[in-house]
Formats: sequence, C-alpha cells, structure tokens
Amino acid sequence: MALSVSSLASAFSHLSLPSTSAPHPPPLLLRLLPSPHRAARLALSASAADAAEPVEAEAPAVDEVLAVEAEAEEDALSGFALRKYVKQRLPGGFAAQRITATGRRKTASARVVLQEGTGKVFINFRDAKEYLQGNPMWMEYCKVPLATLGFENNYDVFVKVQGGGLSGQAQAICLGVARALLKISPANRVPLRSEGLLTRDTRIVERKKAGLKKARKRPQFSKR
Repeated sequence: MALSVSSLASAFSHLSLPSTSAPHPPPLLLRLLPSPHRAARLALSASAADAAEPVEAEAPAVDEVLAVEAEAEEDALSGFALRKYVKQRLPGGFAAQRITATGRRKTASARVVLQEGTGKVFINFRDAKEYLQGNPMWMEYCKVPLATLGFENNYDVFVKVQGGGLSGQAQAICLGVARALLKISPANRVPLRSEGLLTRDTRIVERKKAGLKKARKRPQFSKR
C-alpha cells in the first residue's frame, strides 16, 4: 500500500531527537588549531638564523687585563719561588745593598732596602699582604713615605723584620722606608719631616712590677 506524502510528514513530526546528543564541532575550530609540524619548522628556522649570525665578543678592558696579569704574577711568586726571586733581586744580601735603612718601633726592628720597581713590598721573603694578614692599616704604613713623595709606583720595598707584633713591625717598616728615602735625595727630608715620618716613636709598654697585677694595677685592698 502506497503511503502519501502527508502521512509520512505527520509520522516524522512526532519523532524527537534525544537532548543528550552532542552537536558536531564546527569545522572552523579545527582549521584554527595550529599545526605542530609548522611550529617545529618555525623553531628550526629561527635557531638556524640565530646560529648563522656571528656573535661579536666584547674585548676585555685594559685594566682587567692588567689585573689578571698581576694576579697571575702574584700566584707564580709564592713559597720557594718568591724566596728565590727576592734573593735574585738582592745579590749579596741586605747588607750589600746601596739604599738601605733601619726602623724601630716598640720591640720590633726592620731592615729596609729600596730598589727601582713597580711598588711591590716583600717582608721576610713573603708578600706584604700575606705577611700582614691583609690588614689595610698595616699595609698602608709600609707605603705612606713613598706616597708622600709620589714614589709609590717607582720603588720596590724589601724588608727583613723581627721582634714585636705585626702592628709594631708595620710602623718600624714605615720609619725604615722614610730613612731610606733620605739616601736617595736629601731634598726628601722636608716633606717627610713635615708629615712626622722621620720621628722615632719611643713609647713602649711599661714593665710589670713585683706585687702588682700589671705595671700599675694593684690588687684590691680589703680592710677586714
């Protein structure tokens, strides 16, 4: 039996689709998603372009180069090598040198030798910074006379010191350097004297007395 078009339309009109059916995603969203192969090609092309461009290395400054060379030289001059270097600079020992002087402070005595150089200081065959434990004030004592005359980079200082502590030894070296500069030129006396660098400091710790705790400190008195 043939069905009419009107009967078919009325039959399909009663049918309803379930609400849980998800609609198909629009095709435009799929077209907007990026392609991983394309991103990989872009990354490879960018890295290749960066590698192709030459990178200019900055030239180190002159001061940095000099500082590195000075550190390398200080590292090379250490221990036995430093002792050998000082002996080569002082043929015949301290007593055979021309510009030499002696400085004293407290119980310390320092024999100082000046030679033309670049301003290095060696104490008892060791670097001054190492010997004086890096104390800036003690290291400044060794160069005050040279800095007063503007010779801090013109002479090397070789010192043999004994007695006392590091503070007294540093001040003894200061007096010895000032006295050695007088042998270079008598005209150096006026600026050194005006700064008080040629005056021997005679102050010393007072000796302890019997029955006292120190030089003058007494035990506490108790009446009963």
